[in-house]
Amino acid sequence: MTKKQLKRFQECLLLWFEKNQRHLPWRETKNPFFIWVSEVMLQQTQVKQALDYYENFITKFPNIHCLAAADLQDVLKAWEGMGYYARARNLHKASQFIVNEMNGAIPEDFSSFRRLPGAGDYITAAVLSLAFDKPHPVVDGNVKRVLSRLFRIDAPANTSSANKIYHAKADLLFDQNKPGLFNQALMELGAIICRPKNPRCNVCPVASFCLAFEANDQENFPKRIRSRETPEYHISVAVIFNNERILITRRQSDGLLGGLWEFPGGRRQEGEATDVACIRNIKEKVNLNISSLNFLTQVNHAYSHFKIKVDVFCCLVKSGTVVLSGPADYRWILLGEIDQFPFHAAHHKFIPMLKELDQNRNN
Repeated sequence: MTKKQLKRFQECLLLWFEKNQRHLPWRETKNPFFIWVSEVMLQQTQVKQALDYYENFITKFPNIHCLAAADLQDVLKAWEGMGYYARARNLHKASQFIVNEMNGAIPEDFSSFRRLPGAGDYITAAVLSLAFDKPHPVVDGNVKRVLSRLFRIDAPANTSSANKIYHAKADLLFDQNKPGLFNQALMELGAIICRPKNPRCNVCPVASFCLAFEANDQENFPKRIRSRETPEYHISVAVIFNNERILITRRQSDGLLGGLWEFPGGRRQEGEATDVACIRNIKEKVNLNISSLNFLTQVNHAYSHFKIKVDVFCCLVKSGTVVLSGPADYRWILLGEIDQFPFHAAHHKFIPMLKELDQNRNN
C-alpha cells in the first residue's frame, strides 16, 4: 500500500466511522476509568450484554477509589452473570494497586499500565489510545478479522505465533495523528461490517483496498486452527437443608470462578451413580453425611474450554459438622437471602426452581 493509498484508506475509514458509529456510553467520555471498565467488559462480552452491566458497574463504583475500597464480593455481585470473573478480580486488584502505589492516578505510559493485573497488550493499548490519545494500535478479534481479509493473511488468527504478523499490519495502517479514533473505527468496522459470517462488503468503506474482496474469498478469512473436541464433565451437587437453612460454599479466590458462591458438590467418577457421587463429594468437601436425596434437575452449561452436566439433589443433613476441604468459606442461609451472594451461571439455572419450591411450600 503506497502512502497515498494509506492516507486514502484512513480518510475513508474515519469518515465512515463519523457517520455510522454506534452511540455507546463509553464513547461519550475521556474518563480513563470508565473506558478501562468498558474495555475489560468487552474483552469477552458482546456490546448488547455489556451495556447494562457497564451502567450498573460505574453507578456502584463511580471512580477508581470507590472500586479499590469495595469488598471483592460486592464487585463480583456487580459482575454476576457476565462470566470470565478473573476480569473483575483483576480490575479490583489493579484499582487497589493504583490507589495504594500510584496515588490514584491511572498510568499513561504503556509499560506501567501493562504491569497492572489483567492488563495485557490489548487492554493497555485500548485504554491508553482511547483515553489519552497515545499512539498504540489495538488488535482484538474484530481487528484481526479485518486485517486478515484486507491482506489475505494465511497465518491462523487464533495462534500466538501469528500475533506479530497481525500487529505489523496494524502498525502499517495506523493513523498516528488520531490514534483513539482510528482504533475505534477499525474495531467498529469489524463489529458491524466485516462480520465473521456474511460480511457486508457492499457497504464497506474500504472494500476497494481489500485483497480478499478482490479475490472474492473473504468468507475464507480469517484462517483458524480447529480446536480440539470440548470435554464434558459430570457433576453432582447438593442443596442441603438443615431446618430452614441451606448450605452454600465459596470457591477459592484464584482460579476458575474464583470467589463465587455455589452449592457444594464435585465430579462424578467413572461408573459412579450420580447420587453416590453426591454423597461422596459432600462428605469429602464439607464433612457432612446426607440423607433423603431427591433429584431436582439436571442442567448443562458450557465454559470456554469444557462443558459440564450437573445433577442437582435436594437432601437433609444426617450427621456431622461442616469442615471445609476445598471451599474457602461457607454459610447456612435462608433461601430468601440467596440473591445477596454472587453465584456462577450454572447454578443460576436451577436457583429459580428452588425459589419456586420454597414459594409453593409456604403457600
